[in-house]
Amino acid sequence: SPVGRGPEVPFRCEAYSISAIARGKELRLTLSALDPAAGPPPQDLVFRFGMSGSFRLCPAAELPRHAHLRFLTRESPPRALCFVDPRRFGSWRLGDAWQPERGPCVISEYQAFRENVLKNLDDRAFDKPICEVLLNQKYFNGIGNYLRAEILYRLKIPPFEKARTMLEALKEQEMRKKDPSLTLSKKVKLRQENPDLLELCHTVPKEVISAELLDPEHSDNYAAFKNWLQCYLVPGMSSLRDHSGRTIWFQGEPGPMAPKGQRPRKAPRKKSPEVKADPEAPSPKVTPRASKQHRKAAVKPLKSQVKEEEKEEEADGPRKGRARGRRKVTAAPALPEVPLGVRRSSRTSARRGKGAAPAV
Repeated sequence: SPVGRGPEVPFRCEAYSISAIARGKELRLTLSALDPAAGPPPQDLVFRFGMSGSFRLCPAAELPRHAHLRFLTRESPPRALCFVDPRRFGSWRLGDAWQPERGPCVISEYQAFRENVLKNLDDRAFDKPICEVLLNQKYFNGIGNYLRAEILYRLKIPPFEKARTMLEALKEQEMRKKDPSLTLSKKVKLRQENPDLLELCHTVPKEVISAELLDPEHSDNYAAFKNWLQCYLVPGMSSLRDHSGRTIWFQGEPGPMAPKGQRPRKAPRKKSPEVKADPEAPSPKVTPRASKQHRKAAVKPLKSQVKEEEKEEEADGPRKGRARGRRKVTAAPALPEVPLGVRRSSRTSARRGKGAAPAV
């Protein structure tokens, strides 16, 4: 599209196929001519999705907004496979090379991923808290902010425990699992009943993928995703900013390496049912403008959750629009009650002073 930030794709062909392979947080597309002898050589593109990037197949006459790259079909009417990215955090680049600083994929290259972590525990990167190391794509390619919270929560690991301390214990577990006296069924059962940190880095993302919880084509996917979450943005859980400024959600104590000078914040729980108001008490008048602003305030938490990933802001930070909405519909404090006779006499006196007829 004219506003797309990615490079121009130098591939022109009347009939071609598209294949794809994923690795961690990257996806590689390969464009191949159906007739290799007459068409151009294959073209590879490597995508990063950012927060909001996705692919959609839709009618070519009904392109979604922010469709920054489009591949058209030859059918009638034609359809378009679009790379859609509303926030433009995603990108693509030409060529087939994965980013060199990314390690093996936690899903598709599990054994290589596991070995890459355990054989490099002397790296200074593992001097940091475990919650921060889980975002290091050199070792945990594919793990993001919500996944690290869910993984640590399931294992009841404080997020600010030292990473090396937590991971070195896995070496001993690795030796026990390789005990030749254990049958294959016992080894499988042992892993299922006692999954370790690296195993959950593999299985937890697969839960999201297999259930299609983040499929943009399903209108109810966000509700399903929220129901799946056990820790991230869940009411009652605590949060802290790590040393990189990213917010980590957890339950219980943060751990010995927690940043100094911060106090954990808790996500507010759902409000209890309100007490019914006195039916004879006058209710404040709500103007259409105030009502509209109040409805906008009601959906504000969703935007704050998006900003949690986008700018890593606190979920319970100030929301000006929300405050304005409340002021519009809040009744003013009542003035002291004045006896009826006094009010009439004062009004009559004021009008007489101005030459008006007495009030009836």
